[in-house]
Amino acid sequence: MLKMTSACTPHFTWQLRTRALQLGQRVRVMGIVNVTPDSFSDGGLYLGTDHAVAHALRLLDEGADIVDLGGESTRPGAAAGTSDAISADEEQRRVLPVVQGVLRARPNAIVSIDTYRATTARAAVQAGAEIVNDVSGGLWDDAMLPLCAELACGVIVMHTRGLPTEWEIQPRLPDAEVVVFVRQALQQRLQTALAAGIARDRIVLDPGFGFGKRGPENWALLAGLHQFAELRMPLMVGLSRKGFLTGHSTAAADRDAQTHAANRDAIAAGAHLLRVHDVRGAIAAFSAASTAPQAMLEGEGKAKT
Repeated sequence: MLKMTSACTPHFTWQLRTRALQLGQRVRVMGIVNVTPDSFSDGGLYLGTDHAVAHALRLLDEGADIVDLGGESTRPGAAAGTSDAISADEEQRRVLPVVQGVLRARPNAIVSIDTYRATTARAAVQAGAEIVNDVSGGLWDDAMLPLCAELACGVIVMHTRGLPTEWEIQPRLPDAEVVVFVRQALQQRLQTALAAGIARDRIVLDPGFGFGKRGPENWALLAGLHQFAELRMPLMVGLSRKGFLTGHSTAAADRDAQTHAANRDAIAAGAHLLRVHDVRGAIAAFSAASTAPQAMLEGEGKAKT
């Protein structure tokens, strides 16, 4: 299997709950498992525990380094972060059996929990998750960052501008201001996470494509992604099937093709991890592009963690 990364991508050791993951030697792939009825791309497909576990195992077989399990949709317009959101109990009812099922079948699998709730994060980590992926960067639950420090797990801190219910009515950012705005806000979230006691080597940053960014703002963010190297932190990018790539086409094939093209740009800009729905297609796209000038062949076979 061909692995690629930008020749200038810095290397990091990402400390997780019980192990470490090397970043920068090759692109790491996080496979998405939405255990939800209403996610924008695959809502309802893996709502049952057995289906969700089977899908997660399939993504691992296809080459995913991490599977990211989420029990609540954060699509534009969703109630996440508001009083109308699903309960923590319902979120946990959806995801905890999947965490347990995946690790029962694959004890060495790296599982991430996609949640902004501290109570769900604690339950998932206690069930064996290694990483907490908080799309709000700790903004929607004040207990989240101190909890992650206590749990000593891996943490993904994303930049989000406002709540999903607000995204369509937020004033647009001028293209020239997008990267500076997001980078400064993400730097602030990083400092807040560090102040909460999370070790720097446990943190990965995510600029949050689509999360409070509309249409052209996302393209400006992708074009300026290389500037996030100034933060001197590992970077995860989640472009998978985002509406701005294809004008909100509902066809997964259209979205995947555009996702793979955008991911190649993200790799060239220094992304360490890619969060994707189509793991097999993403890895095939890396392989096909491995001779491109912006890519560097990192060898064959999955590196040991």
